[in-house]
Amino acid sequence: MKKGLVYKKEILAGIIWEDEEGYHFKYDKLYLTNPKYGGISKTLPLREKTYDSENMIPFFDGLIPEGWLLNIAIDNWKLNRNDRMNLLLTLCQDNIGDVSIKKEN
Repeated sequence: MKKGLVYKKEILAGIIWEDEEGYHFKYDKLYLTNPKYGGISKTLPLREKTYDSENMIPFFDGLIPEGWLLNIAIDNWKLNRNDRMNLLLTLCQDNIGDVSIKKEN
């Protein structure tokens, strides 16, 4: 299972993970009690229930670079273009915008 910690403006907002059933995102309970910056996106409003999808959740898929930038990353780090979770965990630690993903150790 691959996991990533999701931050909004350097505050832990939740966790994303991939398992044999697909992709999942859940807001952190502490973040839900004091959502200083609101949801991480309009498509993922604050809620206690887990977001589940057979494919990469579109908001997170949109964080992954495209085009020539993705090609450079794939070539330099020998990444699999089809492993969306590994791309997210490797390439989205320091995004433009206020949401970032850090690998969970």
